[in-house]
Amino acid sequence: MASSAIHMSQLGERAFNHSSSQDAEAEYDRLRELARGAAEKKKSCFDRAHEAYERGDGAGAKELSNEGKRHQREQDAYNKQASDYIFRENNAPGRVADDTIDLHGQFVEEAEDMLEARIRHLQATGQTHLHVIVGKGHHSAGRVQKLKPRVEHLCRELGLDYATEENDGRIYVDLSGGRVDVPPPLPSQPHGHQGGHGGGHHQPQQPQKEEDDIFNCIKGCCLVM
Repeated sequence: MASSAIHMSQLGERAFNHSSSQDAEAEYDRLRELARGAAEKKKSCFDRAHEAYERGDGAGAKELSNEGKRHQREQDAYNKQASDYIFRENNAPGRVADDTIDLHGQFVEEAEDMLEARIRHLQATGQTHLHVIVGKGHHSAGRVQKLKPRVEHLCRELGLDYATEENDGRIYVDLSGGRVDVPPPLPSQPHGHQGGHGGGHHQPQQPQKEEDDIFNCIKGCCLVM
């Protein structure tokens, strides 16, 4: 499900949902910044490929398109490292309960892929429910929640009932196919965890699609040269 074109222009200041070291935050930000740099180089290559194609330089357009694709792979790799890193930090033993997944710091597409994988694993092992921490959107553009609507959409796609918990930064998902009328009481929070409040931490915004119709056209043309 994840898009291969994850743009980094709206990265928030902090994405940790617990007390974190400056070194951990710096590493996360470093990886996202590297991804953003690769995205900018990719866009530049595709722009120049389009210009080359328009002036009849097919070989130059193909070379620039291939270079753009290399930067795309770099962007994907850095974003994957950042996503995995923040997930390990926010979901380390003692920071969340075994029946909980914390999606702070993830782009929407990243969060959706992680959640679907966790749901399928838990269903295969006979687990009955999952608490999903999505945040309240306090630090998103316009204070609009980004993750919650996508989590709810995924649950509907998978035929799973769900309900917003008392802390509206969390969603309770029934994995057994049953109906959720009222979610159970919130589980006790491990020490130092914010439970979806965000604790002043910023959420990355929903990624924007990088390649417009022009870029797709250029890549398609170059492939047949």
